[in-house]
Amino acid sequence: MNTKTILILLALFVFASPIFAADAAGGTNWVSIGAYLAMAIASGLCALGQGKAVAGAAEALARNPAASAAIRFALLLGLILIESLALYTFAVIFVK
Repeated sequence: MNTKTILILLALFVFASPIFAADAAGGTNWVSIGAYLAMAIASGLCALGQGKAVAGAAEALARNPAASAAIRFALLLGLILIESLALYTFAVIFVK
């Protein structure tokens, strides 16, 4: 693993650890703070993934216009799967 991945995992561990140590009697609601942070991270990464997918599809269409139907299908399927991550995270926030 490279250094960037290790730093991201370490940051996620630091932000997630207060969630598991949340006090049931009251105090700061770390669960909601962690849930909002998770939604922000999921939305940001989904946006980056969708941008990269659309850019790749546009390049592929420019290189091979005859394969537009297959490229369009793969693009839409990929965008649906990417968007489902953000929707699942959004649902988890409201379940908590």
